[in-house]
Amino acid sequence: MPEQQTAGAAASQLSTVRDFLRWALSEFRAAKLVHGHGTTSATNEAAFLILEALHLPVDDINPWLDARLLEAEKQKLAALIRARIDTRLPAAYLVKRAYIQGVPFYVDERVIVPRSYIGELMFSGVFGGGEASLIEDAAAVTSVLDLCTGSGCLAILAAGIFRDAEVDAADLSADALEVARINIDEHDVADRVSLLQGDLFDAVEGRSYDIIIANPPYVAGGEVAAFPPEYGHEPVMAHLGGEDGLDIVRRILGEAADHLNPGGGLLCEIGTGRERLVDNYPQLDFLWLDTEESEGEVFWITREQLLEAAL
Repeated sequence: MPEQQTAGAAASQLSTVRDFLRWALSEFRAAKLVHGHGTTSATNEAAFLILEALHLPVDDINPWLDARLLEAEKQKLAALIRARIDTRLPAAYLVKRAYIQGVPFYVDERVIVPRSYIGELMFSGVFGGGEASLIEDAAAVTSVLDLCTGSGCLAILAAGIFRDAEVDAADLSADALEVARINIDEHDVADRVSLLQGDLFDAVEGRSYDIIIANPPYVAGGEVAAFPPEYGHEPVMAHLGGEDGLDIVRRILGEAADHLNPGGGLLCEIGTGRERLVDNYPQLDFLWLDTEESEGEVFWITREQLLEAAL
């Protein structure tokens, strides 16, 4: 096949990691690939694909640039780079791996590639119990719900932060929960993270929590219809949030107070819908949390604030 010949020709002419990085970057740019699944540029995605395929640390390619590659390694890299272009699959799907703040997770096409701003916030100290913390004492948190868990990554991170908490991870997709099970087993937290299938709070009827984390589908229908191929490979239900993107967020806001313990709160990611959400709920005092990569895309609101607004 022509694609295999192209990959084979590259493998025969390139020798080092630097060679493959340069070739991949040129090919990615020429193919006008779209990036955004854990990487934000052709350079970063090429570096990630190479390092992960070679089982090297993915944080910095520079120490390995002049390393000469074995023939089998060259063949593998050439085939992966060619596959990224020909299939338009995000690199994370090709190597079955994605990272949040350096923590690795298994992924495949059954789940969205994890890239939540909530993961960044969880490592920033918002639950650290200090002056800027959303809660007084992380050690006092004994129950956490991760809604729309997907690959289970946020539930697993929550189990690491709240050491004395039981974590429920809920999703409507049985396929997604199969992937979450793989990650829960890999991270050895099956004794503390439980998987539940159902439509939002239907999965946890009668249960309440100290903290609810939610990264629901929040992309507007028109935007989903216009997705480039890379995003089209992800499950549509993991993106589609109705006509304006906020249908599921509204449902969560309407029911969250019934599933929060006194003093508890909801941490929710909504993408770029802040203005619409504030217009819809002028009675709610959202606390908007920024990250290095986002502004006004994640909010925190307490059970008491939700009850006071009588949603």
